[in-house]
Amino acid sequence: MTNPFKEIMNIRRSELPLASLMFFYFFLVITSFWILKPIKKSLFIGYYDLAGFNLLSWQMTASQAELLAKVMNMIVAFLAVIVFTFLSRRFKRQQLTYIFSVFFMVSYVIYTSVIDNPSDLTVWTFYLFGDLFSTLMVATFFAFLNDSVTPDSAKRLYGLIGLGGVIGGVFGSSFVNLRIRQAVEAADGGTSIAMSWWLWICILIALVIIITAFSAGRLVRKNPPRQVEESRPEQKKKAGSPALEGAKLVFKSRYLLAIAGIVGLYEIISTVADFQFTATIAHYLDGAAIGRQFSLIYTITNWVSMFVQLFLTSFIMTRFGLTAALMILPAAVAMGSGAFMVFPILWTGSFLNTADNGFSYSINQSAKETLYVPTTRDEKYKAKAFIDMFVQRFAKAIAVGLSLVITLIFTDFSTIRWLSAFTLIVMVVWIYAVRYAGRRFKEIEE
Repeated sequence: MTNPFKEIMNIRRSELPLASLMFFYFFLVITSFWILKPIKKSLFIGYYDLAGFNLLSWQMTASQAELLAKVMNMIVAFLAVIVFTFLSRRFKRQQLTYIFSVFFMVSYVIYTSVIDNPSDLTVWTFYLFGDLFSTLMVATFFAFLNDSVTPDSAKRLYGLIGLGGVIGGVFGSSFVNLRIRQAVEAADGGTSIAMSWWLWICILIALVIIITAFSAGRLVRKNPPRQVEESRPEQKKKAGSPALEGAKLVFKSRYLLAIAGIVGLYEIISTVADFQFTATIAHYLDGAAIGRQFSLIYTITNWVSMFVQLFLTSFIMTRFGLTAALMILPAAVAMGSGAFMVFPILWTGSFLNTADNGFSYSINQSAKETLYVPTTRDEKYKAKAFIDMFVQRFAKAIAVGLSLVITLIFTDFSTIRWLSAFTLIVMVVWIYAVRYAGRRFKEIEE
């Protein structure tokens, strides 16, 4: 009898050890992210909820101050690009994991002494620190992974490996996130785990990440993939400024520019869809019903993401190719946006979140990361860092500004539906970038 799991994943027996370790590595990174995310957000919003934040005589609300913090994340991301690029000149694969894991462990220890009684400095730096974790650790993970497999094996393995992150999201957004919210709400009464103790849990997870990366690194050393540089020695040049090295690689390659376009355009479209999603729920529901609807939709979205990653990602990537896999997300968002433009009701607005995040964190992420596999080592580390850290954050900063303008122009809910027209227009460029990147990947792979 045919093994149905093998038909879905199509993973060879010899590939299972590395795939399993990277699955667990990604699960640990995303679980840590879901520990830090509610802590940083609750800490920030709770600190400024009553008195607000004063910026040069401008009295900002907590939510406005958070938008400012998100813009500041772009500056932090740019600094992260410089550090990551500089270190990637000397260290590869699991070595970068060791360096950044130790950095975050030391930072956790420092914050444990101040986070339960925070000051302004603690609140702002921890918010930026939480975002820095996802920026650096996810980039480090995928740089390690993309430097450890071949294009052919990536299409088979990334479904299973990406599933680790999806399950980490489901686990984190349900159990971990719930327990942390209870900790925040019960902090004064001392009836739950204090936020500082969650950071000690993050330290333990970081240790396990180092052990997992060490084990995965040993497997890769025994059977290293062929590097693209071996057939392209002319690309080896004297290293330039770490602040610009990744950017130069991107702007010299139409292939990398296409990937940057996919990343940046998605961030803008996703922000607009999220605004429509939030506005719809706020318009149709009140009080506790708002929280219940958010919780229900997030749960549905995470389960859809897990189903797609488990049953569709590897199957589509291996049977139909990377272009088909990359087209799933824009197709889903286009259908969701089109439906909302025609029927701007509660459930079409709510499922904009599922159409976006249900596919972006599953098949789209796996397919997008596979695009980097046939690139040179410099492109895997330096160009990818520029795209994933700076381009993504820059696009998010543009999207934040766009969100502020949107709230001033589209004050009536009846006009919110027409934002889908903007989404569909931008999507044309996104699809063009997807088709070009998918075609070039196939040419490079062959």
